[in-house]
Amino acid sequence: MAQLDPVQTKPIDGYQRAYFASGCFWCVEAIFESIKGVQEAVSGYSGGFKENPTYKQVSYGKTQHAEAVEVFYNPEMVSFRNLVLAFFGSHDPTSLNRQGPDKGKQYRSIVFYQNEKEKKIIDSIIKELDETVYDGAIVTQVLPFQKFWEAEAYHQDYERKNPNDPYIRGVSLPRLNRFKKQFPELLKDNEHL
Repeated sequence: MAQLDPVQTKPIDGYQRAYFASGCFWCVEAIFESIKGVQEAVSGYSGGFKENPTYKQVSYGKTQHAEAVEVFYNPEMVSFRNLVLAFFGSHDPTSLNRQGPDKGKQYRSIVFYQNEKEKKIIDSIIKELDETVYDGAIVTQVLPFQKFWEAEAYHQDYERKNPNDPYIRGVSLPRLNRFKKQFPELLKDNEHL
């Protein structure tokens, strides 16, 4: 798939949008929603070619989309740079097409940029992390943002609505709690462990 110029989204009532993929979107949505300055994170699909993809199509690898989140954030409360740092700190960016027990291209690590300023921030963070932490092993894709397709309604706020789901208890909540311990300064006041 040829890379296209990034699409720039428009702010909504003072909120900017950012787009990330780093494994199961149930986990990623909960992580970003715990960050101070984030109004909402929406689960969906991005990075592929099919219009209006379904969960089943994405899961079968037919669309090249990854499970992704659309993050609505207040740039006066949290910077794009801090969102990117949270993204890298909340998953394993050296794991190709996999996060934890989830395997497949739909779980790959992608950070999307909407303009050159965002791309420079992403590139500088990758360079810094590759030199200081990961020894050149980061496999995260850096792609121009093109389109985000909202996932089916039952995926939205899944972790919050299904706290007893075995996947949530065994994978998602431990991942969220690791993030909270690593980034306490980014958390909303009511999000501390």
